[in-house]
Amino acid sequence: MAPRVPREHMEQGNLTDAQLQYLDVLSRQFPNQAAVFTEIINLQAILNLPKGTEHFMSDLHGEYDAFLHILNNCSGVIREKVEQLFGNTLTEQEQKDLLTLLYYPKEKMDFMERDKPLSETWGKMTLRRLVRLARMLSSKYTRSKVRKAMPEEFRYVIDELMHATPDEDQNQYAYHARILDTIWETGSFRLFVGALSYLIKRLAVDHLHIVGDIYDRGPHADKIMDELMKHHSLDLEWGNHDVLWMGAAAGSEACIVNVIRNNVRYHNWEILENGYGISLRNFVMFADKFYNYRESKEPLVKAINVILFKLEGQAVLRHPEWNMDDRLLFDKIDPVAGTVRLPSGTYPLNTTDFPTFDPHDPYALSPEEREIVEEWRHDFRNSDRLQQHMRFFFSHGSLYRVMNNNLMFHGGVPLDEQGHFRPVTLQGRTLSGRAYMDWVDHLARKAFTRRNQEDQDFFFYLWIHPDSPVTGRIIKTFERSLLDDETTWPEPQDPYYRLHRKKEICVRVLHEFGLDSPQSHIINGHTPVKVSQGDTPVRAEGREICIDGGFCKAYQKSTGIAGYTLIFNSHGLRIKAHYPFQDIEHVLTSNADIDSITTQVELEPKRIMIADTDNGRRLQQQIDGLELLLYAYRNGWVLEKQGKK
Repeated sequence: MAPRVPREHMEQGNLTDAQLQYLDVLSRQFPNQAAVFTEIINLQAILNLPKGTEHFMSDLHGEYDAFLHILNNCSGVIREKVEQLFGNTLTEQEQKDLLTLLYYPKEKMDFMERDKPLSETWGKMTLRRLVRLARMLSSKYTRSKVRKAMPEEFRYVIDELMHATPDEDQNQYAYHARILDTIWETGSFRLFVGALSYLIKRLAVDHLHIVGDIYDRGPHADKIMDELMKHHSLDLEWGNHDVLWMGAAAGSEACIVNVIRNNVRYHNWEILENGYGISLRNFVMFADKFYNYRESKEPLVKAINVILFKLEGQAVLRHPEWNMDDRLLFDKIDPVAGTVRLPSGTYPLNTTDFPTFDPHDPYALSPEEREIVEEWRHDFRNSDRLQQHMRFFFSHGSLYRVMNNNLMFHGGVPLDEQGHFRPVTLQGRTLSGRAYMDWVDHLARKAFTRRNQEDQDFFFYLWIHPDSPVTGRIIKTFERSLLDDETTWPEPQDPYYRLHRKKEICVRVLHEFGLDSPQSHIINGHTPVKVSQGDTPVRAEGREICIDGGFCKAYQKSTGIAGYTLIFNSHGLRIKAHYPFQDIEHVLTSNADIDSITTQVELEPKRIMIADTDNGRRLQQQIDGLELLLYAYRNGWVLEKQGKK
C-alpha cells in the first residue's frame, strides 16, 4: 500500500524516510516516467471495466455430479449467453447441443461418434460458434487477462481467432479460415474444442465462493476437492462437516469416528476406502462378530454408535470448561432394563445390544475397539490425498470472508436473545462478534499445524459445541440414535438462527464486519431452506441470503428443490433455485440441463465497475503510489534509470 502523502508535503518535497524508501522500491519495478504512466493508463482502464461475475455455492455434501454440472453451466450463465448470442440464428435443439458440448466436450464428442464420425463442416462451424461466444464473454476483461486464461498450448492460436477484424480485402477472414482448416487437418479439433470450452467457462465466472460443507452424506466430496483445486479463483468458508474432516485428518479420534459414522449411515464406503485409503475391513468383521442381527438396526450402525458415544464422552470429560456435562448420557443407560435416564425423564432404548458396555467404566473402549480406532487414526493421518485436501482448506479458506460488500460464513455469529453479540470464553479469552470469529479461525490454523490432544479436541469442539460458529446448536446424536421418542430429538439453536430473519439484526452483524452499505448482505448456508414448507432463501428484507437448498439428495424431500446458488455480476444479485440432477449420461443422451428458476434479489442502481470493488480499491492504491512516483521523478526526488520496464 502506498504511503499517503498530503499534497502540501509533496509540493514542498517533505517526504519521510519511509515514503522515500517505498518510492525507491517501486522505482525498481517502474524505472522511468514512461513505465509509470504506461502502468497508470493500464490500471485506470481496468477500473472502468464491469466487475467480474461471482458464483456462490454451499452445502455440496459430496454430490459431485450435480456440483460439476452447475460448475460447468455456471448456474445458467452460459445458457443465458448462448441464448443472447444465438437466439435468433440457432434452433432450440442446436443451442442445447452446443451447451452440452460446452459442459462436457470430451463426453459429448465421444457420444456423437458412436453413430458416425464428426464431419468437417460441423467441426468448423462449431469452432466459429465457440470463438464468438468466447469473444462475447471476454468483453469485460483486459486482453492480457483473457490471454492468461487461455490454455497455454493453444494460447497463440485462440488469441488470433478471437481478435479478428474485418478488412477491405477479407485477408483476416482468409487467414482465420486457414487456421480452422489446419486445426481440422492436423487432427487437433477435439483438443481445440476442449480448450475453447475451458476458456468460455473460465470467462463466465471470475470468482467462485464455496460457503461451507463440501463433505459428508454424498459419495464424492474427494472429487469435488480435486475439481476445486484446479479452479482459477476461489475461496472456501469452513462448514461444520468440513471442520469435522479437518479434525479427523489432524488425528482427533472423536472426529474420526463421527466421520466414519456419517459415511456408514449414508452407505458411502467409496470415499473412505477408494478415495482416501481408509480401511473398514476390521471394523466390519468386529461388528459382525459382536453385534446381533435380530434388531432393525444394522450391526455396523450399532457398533459405530457405541464407539462414538465413548469417545465423545472422553472428550467432554477432558474439558469441563465446555460445560457439556448434560451430554454425558452413555453412562445413564441400563441395558438390562432397556432404558436411559435423561434430565427430562426415563425413556426406553430402541436397542439393548451393547456388548462392549462396561457399567464400571462406561466411556472406556474395549481392546478390539481401541485397535480399530488406532488403525483409523493412522490411516487418516497418513492419507496423502486427504492431507492435501485439508491443507487446501487452510490455504484457500477461512471461517468467514468479506468481499465486495458481502459477508460470507457457513453458520452464524453467537448472539443473545436480544440480538447482541454473546461473549464466549474459549482457551482463556472471552470474546464476541468478529473478534471471536477471528480467534476461532486462528485457533483452527494453529491446531491443524500442532495436532496435539488439545488441538485435536478443538476441532471436535467446533463440530459439537453450541457456541461453535459453524454449528450453533445442541447436537442430539444420542437421542436420535437410541430413542424412538421424538420429543427428545429437537436440537436448540443459537438465537442467531431465529434472529437473522430481522433486518436490524443483519445490519448489526454486517456493521460488526465493516459493512455499512445498503447493498451489503450476509450469505450463508448450514440450515436447509425448506421451500416445500413455505420457507424462502432471501430474508431480512434482502439483507440475509441462505443458499442451503438441498444439494444433498437426502434433504431434497424436505427442501423441495436440489440446491440454491447465487450469481453476483455487474448488474446485481440473482438467486438460482435448481431442480434435481439425474446424471451426466442423461445430459448426453437428451441434452438435459438442470432446470432452474432465477429470481432477481437485488438490481444495482448503476452498473458495478471494477473501481467499485475491493480489487478496484487495491488498484486505486497502486495508482496513488505510481502517481507519487511520477511526481517524484518529475521533481528530482528519485532519479530515473536507463532502459525500459
